Amino acid sequence: MQQVAAPVAHERLAAVRREIEAACREAGRDPHAVELIAVSKTFGAEAIEPVIAAGQRVFGENRVQEAKAKWPALREKYPGIELHLIGPLQSNKVRDAVQLFDAIHTVDRPSLCAALAKEFARQPRRPRLFVEVNTGAEPQKAGVLPEAADDFLRACREEYGLAIEGLMCIPPQDEPPAPHFALLAKIAARNGLRFLSMGMSADFATAIRFGATHVRVGTAIFGARAAGRGNH
Repeated sequence: MQQVAAPVAHERLAAVRREIEAACREAGRDPHAVELIAVSKTFGAEAIEPVIAAGQRVFGENRVQEAKAKWPALREKYPGIELHLIGPLQSNKVRDAVQLFDAIHTVDRPSLCAALAKEFARQPRRPRLFVEVNTGAEPQKAGVLPEAADDFLRACREEYGLAIEGLMCIPPQDEPPAPHFALLAKIAARNGLRFLSMGMSADFATAIRFGATHVRVGTAIFGARAAGRGNH
């Protein structure tokens, strides 16, 4: 099974990289300024290893427990892996998240900020932090509302001592993504943030046009997930 999957993963990864390069050329940007995060949530080591073998070293996971179960062994086998948490983070999972991840894209509430600040006082690891913005103001989604983002970022820095480096968003599925990417870029610019985590399998080329520095691509690399498992 793995012998069949490996070239497929390799080809898909290469195709995504070509699309990223083409989108960067069109936008007049350096392709090296865009980090591809291969979203490996719900996939096991047998699906991930061919992608690592093809040269990918940055991966995204949605759940701390799932990542904790599969990545320590993979990291021991393949040095230099960078792991990003792109799903919601519960305050009681902060210790594990800080130990495991190199970046956390979903800082979105004061209680989480307090838990992160407390954990940073305990251990030396400092994952790169992104604030998630709910650009579509969707009640079922996590994230800070756009109109509250400036105040929240100020509180992160001044009240909790957190070095926020970027913003993340997931546009509504039934709306064009471009206005949401433009809004996120505007909030980042006025707050002096250099990183923008935006764009998934269906819209990462558009996100690059609006300044994405991190694109989160899963389905286009790993193939379709089981129903209800998400569609990065």
